[in-house]
Amino acid sequence: MERADGRALNALREVKMTTDFVKFPEGSCLIEWGDTKVLCCASVEEKIPPHVREGHGWVTAEYSMLPRANRERSRRDVDKLKLSGRSAEIQRLIGRSLRAAVDMEALGERTITIDCDVLQGDGGTRTASITGGYVALALACRKLTEQGLCKENPLRRQIAAVSAGIVHGAAMLDLQYSEDSRAAVDFNCVMNDHGHIIEVQGTGESRAYTMAEQQELLSLCAEGIQALMEKQNEVLAK
Repeated sequence: MERADGRALNALREVKMTTDFVKFPEGSCLIEWGDTKVLCCASVEEKIPPHVREGHGWVTAEYSMLPRANRERSRRDVDKLKLSGRSAEIQRLIGRSLRAAVDMEALGERTITIDCDVLQGDGGTRTASITGGYVALALACRKLTEQGLCKENPLRRQIAAVSAGIVHGAAMLDLQYSEDSRAAVDFNCVMNDHGHIIEVQGTGESRAYTMAEQQELLSLCAEGIQALMEKQNEVLAK
C-alpha cells in the first residue's frame, strides 16, 4: 500500500527537536513531528503532593491543545471549566510514562511538571508529547544535578513513544491524521531503552485484531522507538 506522503510502511515522519525553546523552564523542547508540533516544558517545584511519601519526589504532566491546533477551532478547557476527557486521559499517560524514567528517591522532595501544549496536531500528539517531554525532563534533571540540588542525576531510563496502526489491511508505523482517521486498528506504544514496554494502547476501531497483528504492530513500534531514542540522544548531547 502506498502512503499519502510516500513513506515506507515502517518509516517515521521527519522528527526535529529544539531544546531550550522557552527561556524560563528548567527544561524545554519543541518537538516537530511531521506536521505535529508540541511544546514541552519541564518545571521544578520544591514541594510534593500529599500522596507522595517522605523523601521522594514526583513527576507529573499536563496536556492541552491550543484552540487552532486542529483544522477547526476547539474551545479551551478553561472555557469549559473542566479538562476534557481526552486531555485528562492523555496527560495521565504522559505522567505515567515519564515517571518510569526517574528514581523518585534520588529526585528528592520536589515535583517536576511536564507541560505539553499542542501547537499543531496532525496525528500522534500523545506520542510526540512523551518523546519531547522526555527531553525536557532530562534537561531539568541535568540542571538539578549541575546545581547540586540532587546528589546524582535522578534520570534512570530513557523513554520514547510512537503510534502504529492498520489501514486498509496494512500495518504501518507513525500514522498522520489522514491515516489515523481511517485506521481499522489504532495502536500506541511507550518503551524504555531496554526495549521493555511501559504502556500499550491498542484499539480495534472498526474491527477486532489478532495476536499476530498485535505482534506486528509492536515490532514496528520497537523499531520506531529505537530511531527516536537515537534522535533524543543526539539532541541531548549538543
